[in-house]
Amino acid sequence: MNENARRPRGLGKRAWLTTTFVRRILRALVWSNVVRVTVIGRERVPETGPVIIASNHISMLDAVFLWGALRRRAIAIAMAELWSWPVVGWLVRRLGQIPVVRRDSESGQSALAQAEQIVRHGGVLIIYPEGRLVAPGEDEPYKPGVAKLALATGVPIIPVGTTGTDRVLPMRKVRGNGPAFDRRQRVTVHFGAPIDPADFDDPDKLLDHLRQRIEDLCADQPEPRVSGDVSSASERCQRGWRQ
Repeated sequence: MNENARRPRGLGKRAWLTTTFVRRILRALVWSNVVRVTVIGRERVPETGPVIIASNHISMLDAVFLWGALRRRAIAIAMAELWSWPVVGWLVRRLGQIPVVRRDSESGQSALAQAEQIVRHGGVLIIYPEGRLVAPGEDEPYKPGVAKLALATGVPIIPVGTTGTDRVLPMRKVRGNGPAFDRRQRVTVHFGAPIDPADFDDPDKLLDHLRQRIEDLCADQPEPRVSGDVSSASERCQRGWRQ
């Protein structure tokens, strides 16, 4: 891949301004306790240089909380349907996000090529290895793209375990008669230590290790509580998200 290619839109000034504006709105919502958010290990994301952020995917809100928890601009690979949604479509274009059509190999290859340009220009890439929303009790194999990208570029992967978003905004097929949006639930975003792709000589081994790390991070989280029952440690994490 040509490292001298034109700088991706998501790393331009317009995207930076939009990121700053939207994150201020998100942090205002956290201050107002619309949803309680705990962030653990965010300092593991380097302040500069390329990095791949890989997380589990359990709710349409995952990207909002993960993207909001970061302190750097980040470009995500996201389902192409978002580009046709009102407001959201405008926002993902403005932020330079990368669309991918599910179950379309040509679209997937194009998305990975764009993702490679992001990291080769020193950016932060967000990717969901499962490739789709995964409901409780389901098991979705990880797609190999994240491992192949890390091995091809030498860029470290930071695993992230996200919990609680599926209770705040559950999938329609699993919520039954429950609320479509439950702000009493707590969201936790847990960043793990970076994974160096140089430690692996095979994409499958790297992918298996990544999955185990993400599952461990999801398991190593504060017990979910309803709003109003907050420990002092969780409050410190929330203050970190708001800064």
